[in-house]
This record gives sequence, structure tokens and C-alpha cells, in this order.
Amino acid sequence: MASDRGHTLGVVSESPWSDLDRPPLRAAQLNRDPGRLGAMWSSVDVVTETGSTNVDLADLAAKGAPEGTVLVAEVQTHGKGRLDRSWSAPPRSGIFLSALLRPSDAGVPRDNWSWLPLLVGVAAASALSRAAETRVRLKWPNDLLVTVGKEERKVGGILTELADNGRAVVAGMGVNVTLRESELPVPTAGSLALAEAAVTDREILLRELLRTLSELYQEWCADGGDPTATRLREAYLSQCATIGKHVRVLLPGDTQVVGEAVDVDDLGRLVLREPSGAEHAVSAGDVIHVRGA
Repeated sequence: MASDRGHTLGVVSESPWSDLDRPPLRAAQLNRDPGRLGAMWSSVDVVTETGSTNVDLADLAAKGAPEGTVLVAEVQTHGKGRLDRSWSAPPRSGIFLSALLRPSDAGVPRDNWSWLPLLVGVAAASALSRAAETRVRLKWPNDLLVTVGKEERKVGGILTELADNGRAVVAGMGVNVTLRESELPVPTAGSLALAEAAVTDREILLRELLRTLSELYQEWCADGGDPTATRLREAYLSQCATIGKHVRVLLPGDTQVVGEAVDVDDLGRLVLREPSGAEHAVSAGDVIHVRGA
């Protein structure tokens, strides 16, 4: 079910051909053979513009949309990031998508749902590393990192939210693909293009993202969401740039914890070893990799 409509009323979008280096996604081409996108996706709905794909998909979930519903936007006017931050980028400069997951339908215990943000992160880092031919790593829990010059920069992020009265999960993802240096929202941001990726064709990247997410998610569901049985925890640790680094974690309530990131526990929490030697598990927070510690 492809579409070129905008979801945001009263906003006039620029022509999709205003920047020839950023062609629009071809929805018909993406949907020509849905099976190539992964077994769980039946189609991809592409919209020219919307406020937030996560918000839109949560509305569809509440109306009974099935697992595997995917919404992609060429631009978001009110994109959402972690910790109530906003996410914005020029039209067609990245991949902005949300996917609807219903792990309860597969019998996955609620205690294991905490691994979903990390699973989506592993899928994204793996897919982009392969398809873009540049190394993409994770900062706990699920920021996507690339190296620009000699700097570690954020190229994307993932936001998972409960939907349909807690019966479903909306997994949202934003990836900067062709952002130029002058377009970066903050100096610590990056893009695949700035990381000298060999491939920046968004259709190729999107196909690989959906295919990899489908495979990992279905394997995870088949093993009841067990991160050890599926080797998800092992895969996450191998791709996480935070492990082994000295970090500062800003916690809710304006408190912080400083230490070495040594592990991720069975619940997906980051385990820190404080200077005293005590270990502390963090379930939520803003991680800062400390230079020269």
C-alpha cells in the first residue's frame, strides 16, 4: 500500500526533485516483491511528509493494524527521539521509518520485551554496515554511531514505544544518510555520506534494514525472546561501542553515575563498574563516552 500523500495538513512540501542528489523513494518498486523485504512485511507505505511516523503508526495500531505494518516518511516535521528530544532532517536526506510489532502474539513474555530496542539496534547496525559498506556501531542502548574523520558521531537513533494499550510495540528509526556538514543539527551528528559510505542509495539501505529486522525479530520470537538462546545478547555486545569505555550516565532526576561499562545484563541494562569496584545496572539514561579516561 504505497502513497505519496502528506499527513501534515497546511504544510506545502517542496518538489521531490528539488535536490537531484536526493531522489524520492519509489514506493511501487519497494512493494513490487514484498518478500524480498523479509517474511513479516507485506508492504511498505511511503508518505511524502508527516509529523511523526511513530505517532501515525501508534494510531493505526489502536485501530487494529497487524504486525508487520511499516510506515516510511520522506520528511518528519515533529520527529521523536529518545528522552523527549526532537529529530529533524532535510527531506529525503535519511530513512525515517516505524514498524509495528506484536510480540505477545508470538507468546514472548513481557519481561523479555526490554530487549526489543536493543534487537532493533543490532538489526540496524548489522544491515547498514553490510549495505553501506561502512562500520556502524551502537552506543547503549541503541544510538547508531559512525566514524567521521577520527570522530565518533551519531548517525541514527531508535525509539520504541508501547502502543494499542500495551499490546503492541512501535519501533521507530531515523538514519542520516546524505546529510552534509552544513546541515547537521549538532556538531556530534554525522551521516553515512560523511562517513564515506560506499552506498547511500536509500532503497538499498531500506531493503536491507527491513530484511535484517524481519530475520532477527522472528528468530527472537521463536525462542520466546530469550536473548541468550537467540545469541542476541552476544551480538549486541560485539557491536556495542560503549562496552569497555569509561562513561558518564545522566539519569532521570538530574543525577549521574560514572564508571566503566563492562556488560549488558539479562534485562538489557548497562552494567557499570564504579571506581569503588561496585557494579551498578542502569536501565535508562543518557550515556556519554568519556574521552581520555
